[in-house]
Amino acid sequence: MATIIHPPVEPGQQDQLRTGVGSGNGSDNRLPGDGSSRSVEERPSAPVRTGIWVALAAITMMFAALTSALFVREGSANDWHHLPLPPILYLNTVMLLASSATLEAARRRVASYMRSAGVGRDAAMFWLYSTLVLGLMFATGQYIAWRQLRAEGLYLATNPNSSFFYLLTAVHLIHVLGGLGGLLRVIYKLQPNVMTLRRSTMDATSYYWHFMGILWIYLLFVLWLKI
Repeated sequence: MATIIHPPVEPGQQDQLRTGVGSGNGSDNRLPGDGSSRSVEERPSAPVRTGIWVALAAITMMFAALTSALFVREGSANDWHHLPLPPILYLNTVMLLASSATLEAARRRVASYMRSAGVGRDAAMFWLYSTLVLGLMFATGQYIAWRQLRAEGLYLATNPNSSFFYLLTAVHLIHVLGGLGGLLRVIYKLQPNVMTLRRSTMDATSYYWHFMGILWIYLLFVLWLKI
């Protein structure tokens, strides 16, 4: 669903826009009942959805390759020594899962706002900013986890398992930062002076972010089991 800013229209033209008369195409372009300039356009978003699923498939394959390498390396020599996971990783997990919940709340309120269904833009922005803050807290928590390992004398090159810990968590964090960039893009497009947010953009950002949470649960289990 996209948001389009229409130029000022005459009263007679406004009725046509609201009912979709004279549009000449199959989309549903209409002004909200309050006569504001915000409108909704329904049209297929197959390219965007296809693109996000292709991207998620590529990320899945990359992490599958990394974890496969971890399993192979662990069984190929006797220099693998398990290390205790920093406890803050579990707090980070809670924050990332909570951010998925807040983003889903934001997505629903954005959709309601675009339909003029009694939800204001501020409500949608509140949940978007809440997701952004939780995501930044997760990123900060990952940095703290690395600091805790360094305080114990465990660095990237200390041993194979510490190397895999830093590698997996760092690559995941890079993708999380990419998701934060997507959230900032959504927030920008929802600004009153911009208003160019499409539903496909909001949905793609949500899918990506939820996937980061699922991927982190998987990685945490692998780290707990093998590192």
